[in-house]
Amino acid sequence: MSPGPDLLVRADRVVTGDGLVPAMVAVTNGKISAVLPVNAAQAGGTADVVQLGADEVLLPGLVDTHVHVNEPGRTHWEGFATATAAAAAGGITTIADMPLNCLPPTTGVTALRLKQTAAAGQCRVDVAFWGGAVPGNEPDRAALHKAGVLGFKCFTVDSGVPEFPPLDHAGLEHAAAQLAGLGGLLLVHAEDAQWIARAAKPSGRAYGGFLSSRPDVAETAAVERALEIARRTGVRLHILHVSSAAVLPMLAAARTEGLAVTAETCPHYLALAAEDIPDGATQFKCCPPIRARANRDQLWEGLRAGIIDCVVSDHSPCPPALKRLADGDFGGAWGGIASVQLALPVVWTFGRERGVSVADLARWMSAAPASVAGLPDKGGIAVGRDADLVAFAPDERFTVEPGMLAHRHKLTPYDGTRLAGVVRRTWLRGREVYPGAGTARPSGRLLVRPGLLAGAP
Repeated sequence: MSPGPDLLVRADRVVTGDGLVPAMVAVTNGKISAVLPVNAAQAGGTADVVQLGADEVLLPGLVDTHVHVNEPGRTHWEGFATATAAAAAGGITTIADMPLNCLPPTTGVTALRLKQTAAAGQCRVDVAFWGGAVPGNEPDRAALHKAGVLGFKCFTVDSGVPEFPPLDHAGLEHAAAQLAGLGGLLLVHAEDAQWIARAAKPSGRAYGGFLSSRPDVAETAAVERALEIARRTGVRLHILHVSSAAVLPMLAAARTEGLAVTAETCPHYLALAAEDIPDGATQFKCCPPIRARANRDQLWEGLRAGIIDCVVSDHSPCPPALKRLADGDFGGAWGGIASVQLALPVVWTFGRERGVSVADLARWMSAAPASVAGLPDKGGIAVGRDADLVAFAPDERFTVEPGMLAHRHKLTPYDGTRLAGVVRRTWLRGREVYPGAGTARPSGRLLVRPGLLAGAP
């Protein structure tokens, strides 16, 4: 006789494959064992029962496939303990860690093992890992793929750190062909180095000068080249952090053609606009850059049309001193926005005024990134999936204050912003990790492709 559920979560609004419905979600041994009518009789009578409030929606745990944790090596920028605590507070139950800004970068199996060792026992949510494709690590990529990284990230322009150099045109094509043979996924930071070299160098306090240094054409040229290479090699291709709406027609045409291409954008490209960034406000600097309001509106259109698949944070923190707030120099400041905890309310706040639904949020921020990353146990409230759940109050508002943020450094472009949508509770495989984690040992697992357990704390 199979055991009864350990947890029952009832809600009048649950995001399932059938839409937003009243339901009772049964959890057994960390898995969703049933999705039942909300007033179904309890099985066994020993389960913990949670009744969500009338103002709450039950979402699947979010999957953020673009997070820079930076541990080991630059743990003073961000570490697994702080990054995953912030993720849990933001309703994110799975993150995928990027291969750069840590030391050493994740470009070989030894570095991956160091990363996994550093993460073990610290994580409030599940963590998977991307590998890196850089010049000279061709012999290491097959072993990294076998070791379980989700795919391989590369740059076509300076990454900002010397230990993770970009691929040139030939290197990008070679990496694509190699990964196509492995059945792997290639992630591309798509900005063209030659176009950026031709642009004016950024300096000074005016945001417009920085924006001019990363023109739309740099992004469109790099995306066009990546699509050509995907066409020749057959590699599965994912375009990272789309900031320029000018690439949307190319992505749409590639889909129509049948290329295996996906794309993501980030909360800051959907919420912020170049016209509103004050002089010297280097907390807004990221690469590729935040562009104009009209561009932002077109990104929303591309997202709603399905040309952009998912929204992920690109959480890329650094010590505040590297942001150069004292002189506000956009040329010298580190480019990256720390927002993993705020991704859900930011997207919801700016999306709801455009008619976005909570089901859209679940699709863009849970189901689609889980699918892109190849994590079949994640991404939805359905029988057999991990019981990763979020109690979300979509109408409750709050003002962002640095002290409420759990990531290591509190600097954020959203400081003082009034947002809608509060994460009240987060469960990871049926175990509450926010806000009731207390002093309990972190229960996040380390995942390998395709979502199998690599190690546990």
